[in-house]
Amino acid sequence: MLQVKYNMEVNVMKKIGILGSTGSIGTQALSIIRNNPEKYKVSALTCGNNIELLIKQIDEFKPCMVCVSSEKNALLLKNKYKNIEVYFGDDGMNEVAKVDNYDIFLTSVVGFAGLKPTYSAIKRGKTIALANKETLVAGGELIMTAAKQYGAKILPVDSEHSAIFQSLLGTEKRFLNKILLTASGGPFRNYTLEQLRNVTLEQTLKHPNWNMGRKITVDSASMMNKGLELIEARWLFDVSPSNIDVLVHPQSVLHSAVEFTDGAVIGQMGIPDMAVPIAFAFSYPDRLENIAKPIDFINKYNNLTFEKLDEDVFVNLKLARQSIEKGGSYPIVLNASNEILVNAFLNKKISFIQIQEGVEKILNNHNPIYQLDNVDSIIEIDCDIRRKTKEYIKEIMEI
Repeated sequence: MLQVKYNMEVNVMKKIGILGSTGSIGTQALSIIRNNPEKYKVSALTCGNNIELLIKQIDEFKPCMVCVSSEKNALLLKNKYKNIEVYFGDDGMNEVAKVDNYDIFLTSVVGFAGLKPTYSAIKRGKTIALANKETLVAGGELIMTAAKQYGAKILPVDSEHSAIFQSLLGTEKRFLNKILLTASGGPFRNYTLEQLRNVTLEQTLKHPNWNMGRKITVDSASMMNKGLELIEARWLFDVSPSNIDVLVHPQSVLHSAVEFTDGAVIGQMGIPDMAVPIAFAFSYPDRLENIAKPIDFINKYNNLTFEKLDEDVFVNLKLARQSIEKGGSYPIVLNASNEILVNAFLNKKISFIQIQEGVEKILNNHNPIYQLDNVDSIIEIDCDIRRKTKEYIKEIMEI
């Protein structure tokens, strides 16, 4: 189970490395650092191809290391910044993760790409502010074992897992009965299976409560995001999937809760604002001031509701639960196939409903592997599933 320990060195300036600095989580994290210059300093930034924004971030925060996707952009940065170490590609991200010039490593890159550098940072015994749920989905046992072995701390940044973490503070695990994982329901909360067949990309990208990246927004609409979070919660808090309930909570005010053996329920509430869990991961066990507006229970949030999710419509949650229950390579297959299918949907090659249909098809055809004791074995399976999923997409496009 995720260890809850207090670090008394709360007044020491913390150096932050950010994996995915130009994305939604990364930019909000930099805003927190900007507003608390006496507490935090940026040591490393990595991004994909948003080089213009990265240059602005470099000029403002002056990191000593950066990484970008392409060699071309890396050369551009090397010519512009003579005193900064510049890397590129997946190997570059991994090299940034291996250094010792940061205290907290925020992993906010989207997708499977976060696994290897997060693992490398854990092997350095670093504190991980984990916003990349795919790391634990694909490599949960390996990651949690390594964290224990190397003394690394994992502090969750997902709003739901941060809420669970906060709700468990000061309580022994033996009293935990159940995790209550909340979901907004996304833009298609009350849709039937037939209605899902006709939704558009534009509709899918309009999340009712959260402002997120395109991939995560699609995952939220398909309920795959909640499935990935269920798997992440299983590893972070060392609980059986059968002890994790998903509650649809359209207002997104209760970010998640825990039920104890005596029937008591403790949860964490707040307005939908990712700055709060980011700030808590940075400041733990302390708290920063004035991160988000207080909840107006009287005028705005005076009617909080909860519903059961129909898993016969939103099949992805059922597939995620089945994957983690079966174990082995199944969660890797779930994640890899979903990433490829979501990308195809974002490029208008397949329909929304074909995402969950494709994931189910790929899972059903998979021959599981249970010996997954290193990152390379996980990467090999991931690559194979991506190839098979691309072949599947090509086939259905030709029909």
